[in-house]
Amino acid sequence: MSLHKTHIFIALSSIALFIVLIIQVNWILETARIKEELFNEKANIILARTTDALLSDKKTSENLKTCVGNHEIHQIDSLLNYYMNFYNFHIKYSFEVVKPEVLAFKDISYSTANLHPGQPACYQKGLEIEANKHGWELKLNFPEKQKFIIAEMGAQFATSVILIIVVLILFLKTTFSLLREKKISEHTTEFLNNMTHEFKTPLTNISLASKMITKEGNIKHEEKIKQYTDIIHQENEKLRLQVEQVLSMTALERGEIPIQKTEIDVHQLIADSVKYMNLQIENKQGTSHIILNAQQHIITGDKTHLTNALCNLMDNAIKYSPKHPEITINTYNKDKELVIEISDKGMGIDKEYKSKVFDKFFRVPTHNIHNVKGFGLGLAYIKKIIELHNGSIELQSDTSPEHSGTTFTIKLPYA
Repeated sequence: MSLHKTHIFIALSSIALFIVLIIQVNWILETARIKEELFNEKANIILARTTDALLSDKKTSENLKTCVGNHEIHQIDSLLNYYMNFYNFHIKYSFEVVKPEVLAFKDISYSTANLHPGQPACYQKGLEIEANKHGWELKLNFPEKQKFIIAEMGAQFATSVILIIVVLILFLKTTFSLLREKKISEHTTEFLNNMTHEFKTPLTNISLASKMITKEGNIKHEEKIKQYTDIIHQENEKLRLQVEQVLSMTALERGEIPIQKTEIDVHQLIADSVKYMNLQIENKQGTSHIILNAQQHIITGDKTHLTNALCNLMDNAIKYSPKHPEITINTYNKDKELVIEISDKGMGIDKEYKSKVFDKFFRVPTHNIHNVKGFGLGLAYIKKIIELHNGSIELQSDTSPEHSGTTFTIKLPYA
């Protein structure tokens, strides 16, 4: 799937999910609205039945013409309790009995003692006594109406919310997985292209040298034979190292290559590594500077893998130096760790690539330098090795023409 198609797929999926979420949220709101209508209907029925019961009692009706006493208050509360239970309406409530025309003058009002704070839902009905329009008014309040409606929705509401959250999480995970798989696919394709190119050159050279040896006319001197066999040997060694690098990285990720840790003198390790790389440095007319300031330079580690890591870093410095490479290796002690700095004055690494250089298969674009070869595994291998030694590796780089260059800082614990 191309990148363009992937983005279209994600966009369409997002729109579809958004529509589904709108429908789900709308369904929740509609359910809440219906529940509220049922609540209001029940509250009004209870209030109506209570007022009817009050007015049907002649003694109470006579008393309400003049005032509302404790007897009437308890009677109203008892009736409300009865009808609340009758209609299976279990919710905290409070009520008030007020006279509307004198309410503005702060006339007395009667209410239950358990009034609750907030903005309660209020239902009211007049108590008109013998067509007297100046009767009392009964107000029924429900402070916890919203909680009651949500509780009534119960499992439906909880299921809907959980479903929305689960769908969102699954969609995000699927999207991220798709993008990650797309990135891996692109890196794999690039890796295969690089590998094909890297293998093609030595195989071509081996083939040409073999053909030259088989031609009798060209085998007149032993020097020629030696030259061609040296070419075959060198190119075969390149192929072996390339295959070994790929296999080592894969084996390391699977944990199949054990790390054989012994006490190592890092200063001696650096000297050996520089010795291995001197031929390449001299071939490009470069220089190397070793500054060993660390007082404590004994660590516990795998000599072979750490040597490979140092050689890979120096190899990168050589490859990414447009002219004559200048490599500086510096050691010092800091915070109970041995620090190794490997610096060059090459082309540097752009800021946008610094966070990606340790990713497997990633290769920094080389712009106008076309002779930089590799699979994009070197720095990933180095980071893995350093981490297996309980260390860390950091990168500082500058691409300005005046101070271009890169410094890799390795920190390793003491033995």
